[in-house]
Amino acid sequence: MSQVSIVIPTLNEATSLERTLRQLTLLNPPAKEVIVVDGGSEDQTVEIAKQGFESFNQTLCVKVLSSERRGRSIQMNYGASVATGDILCFLHADTCVPDDLIAVIEQTLTKPTVACGGFISLMAGSQTTRWGISLHNYLKTYYAPLLFKPHLFFKGLRLLFGDQVMFCRRIDFWDCGGFDETLPIMEDGDLCLKLVKKGHICQVNRIVQSSDRRVAKWGSWKATAIYLYIGILWGIGVDANYLKQFYQDIR
Repeated sequence: MSQVSIVIPTLNEATSLERTLRQLTLLNPPAKEVIVVDGGSEDQTVEIAKQGFESFNQTLCVKVLSSERRGRSIQMNYGASVATGDILCFLHADTCVPDDLIAVIEQTLTKPTVACGGFISLMAGSQTTRWGISLHNYLKTYYAPLLFKPHLFFKGLRLLFGDQVMFCRRIDFWDCGGFDETLPIMEDGDLCLKLVKKGHICQVNRIVQSSDRRVAKWGSWKATAIYLYIGILWGIGVDANYLKQFYQDIR
């Protein structure tokens, strides 16, 4: 039986969540459980989470939780705290995954030298695929740690982000203290810095597809500039709470 618990933090994700949940019913092998942690949505997100799986597949174990505090790090830690699987997988509500997701995760973590993994994120919308930005996101997994943490890069550090569907062993996650709940953004990069002490961070050679809604709102050039600006400042140690002002929530 699969030992992977999938944790999905949500906030006003009614337009994306149903599709993501439908795809999770197709996983083969299935996840041990799916935990949706809502941060106070004002749309139909919670209703979709509760009703969706009943419509698609009644055999999948689903938990829908409401977090008293809002914030991706807080919500993901909450989900991880009730997870029963040996492996935690953190999935954004607007990201689509392959049906062999669980097999890829379990196979990757059979290697004791690997502490954490993630996928190649392909950013796309209903009308276009963002090839340029997707390529940049792929490359920064490698060049960002090489530039800012070269001593850790050669020890296996790769910088993964949430839309890459990060996964790790539950015991390692909690040994590292989980996500830093004081960080409004870059909590995923911070987790990589902590998990590299346990082993290599791995970007597997498989694709997940994430919504391009942020790029569609900003435009490709502005989005690339903001991503670079935030990444560089964070890399040199600027507080993520200051950087959050440049990274607005878009639904």
